[in-house]
Parts: sequence; structure tokens; C-alpha cells
Amino acid sequence: MNLRPLGRSGLTVAPLVFGGNVFGWTAEEATSHAMLDAFVGAGFNAVDTAEAYSSWVPGHKGGESETVIGTWLAKGGAARREGVVIATKSGWRSGDGPGGLLRADKIVAAVDASLTRLQTDYIDLHQTHSDDPETPFEEIFGAYAGLMAQGKVRAVGASNLSATRLKEALEVSAKHGLPRYESVQPAYNLYQREIEADLLPLCREQGVGVISYYGLAAGFLTGKYRSEADASKSARGQSVVSRFLNDRGRKILAALDEVAVAHSASQAQVALAWIMAKPDITAPIASATSVKQFEELAGATALRLDADAMRTLDAAGA
Repeated sequence: MNLRPLGRSGLTVAPLVFGGNVFGWTAEEATSHAMLDAFVGAGFNAVDTAEAYSSWVPGHKGGESETVIGTWLAKGGAARREGVVIATKSGWRSGDGPGGLLRADKIVAAVDASLTRLQTDYIDLHQTHSDDPETPFEEIFGAYAGLMAQGKVRAVGASNLSATRLKEALEVSAKHGLPRYESVQPAYNLYQREIEADLLPLCREQGVGVISYYGLAAGFLTGKYRSEADASKSARGQSVVSRFLNDRGRKILAALDEVAVAHSASQAQVALAWIMAKPDITAPIASATSVKQFEELAGATALRLDADAMRTLDAAGA
């Protein structure tokens, strides 16, 4: 597997990151463990999770995903842990109010709680899950400096952070000699391309890695949703159809169909391969709920889109 550097963190990740949001939710523990076994068995090495997963489910409080990963890590011993890059997040849970989510004491407590659930001594990449304009970056990075000195966190990243705020954060880190955000985690796919205007150029300039989520636009780019009637195909179908099934979305689906046929691939594989081919993206995140589904998504890493295919897809989603 061709590993890619994650910013200047010293970490390297495979071109596809496994999304752990489904663990303990739509994928129960045994299935989750089987998918993780298949994942590392195929040469992949990075798993993304969060303390928030899956706090939106009735009866869940968050931490379910980390707990499932923890029991899987424990079964494999030290060798398994050393071969896997664990990325988790804190600073948001379903129902949280705004402000104060990234105070130093909350970051420290969240890291300790995540370490317990993950059954590990360190987190490879700890990310702030949401922006917190009320807490100064000096306080945020000061907390991380202490955690890194203790060996509890190896590198720091941010999810859902604007280019303006990332630039400010990087300036604070440089000015005060504090740890910096080595990666960002934004939404990015053939339909949602807003970050191309400002965030991606900034990350390129500053050497910040990009681990993108929503690579399949909540399933829309699999080609499963093509009419209003298809909204009934899943619990989130109505939301997907209302957001993406419009003239632009249909144009993207047509381009995906064309390229998929030409490359003997599925629409999902093409959509992920398009992201992987973007030089500013370190790796997209993708989730699966079965080993078979994971194997299909993993096939995207072997798909090489030619220049004509990239132009077709770029134009459709521009």
C-alpha cells in the first residue's frame, strides 16, 4: 500500500481512511471487528472516529464507536496497535450548545476518556471536531502541548474549520511555538467542492494534510438515489434527495455513469478515486456496514482515472 504523509506530522496514512461513525450503530461489534480485520488485512492503516459517535442515536451517549475500536485493538495486542493510525475527535456531541467546547480542561478530559474507551496509551491524531471561537487558540494548543509532552497525543488536527480560522490558528502556533493543526477534515466530494476556493490552497501552501469526509455525499454518489421515489431506500434518503437530486446532481450522476462504464467500476469507486487523484487531498474517509461493502470501496484505491475521465468529472461537478 502506498502510504501518504499527513501534513508535517510524521504520520503516514493509506489513501483511504475507514470511517468509524458506523461502529456500534449501523454496524454491531462483530461486524465492525470483521471489517477492521479486512481493512488492515488489505494494507490500510488509518481509522477515524470521535467521542461524538454515535450520540445522535436514541439511547446512545457517544463513545460507542471508540469502545468498539478499543475492543478490537485489545484483541490484537501491541503489534496491531503499532500498525494502525487512530484518529479521533472531541469538541462536539449531538445536543451540545455553542461555545466553550474546546477549553483546555475539556480537551484534556476528552483525551483521557477516549484513551480509556480505545484501550490505548496514545492517540495518533486528535482533532477538534468543531470550531470554538470563544476559546483562544493559545489555550487550545497549550492543552495539546501538555498532552503531547505526556505522550498521549502524537499530532493535532481540526475538523470543520474555515480557511480563515485555520490561517489564524497556524499564525498563533507559529508565534507562540505551540503545536499546530497538521491536518484538516472538511466535507469534499464531486458535489461539495467549496473548499477548492480557499481551504485547499492554504493547506497546500502550509503543508497541512487533508482527510476529507462525505466522499460519497451521504450515499448520493453511489447512484442509488435517482428519483424522488428513491428517498425511501434509506433512513437518510429524504435528506439526500432534497440536498443533491437537482440538475447539477443529475449531471454529476451522468458523468459518474459514463466513467464507471468506461473503467468497469462502480459509481462509488469512481467518486472516491476522483478524490484520491486530487493532489491536495491526503485521503478521503469512507464508511461501510459490511465486509462486502468495504471491499467494494477499497477497490477505489486500485482505480486509475485517466485525464479524460478526470476532465469529465471535474466539468460535471464544477
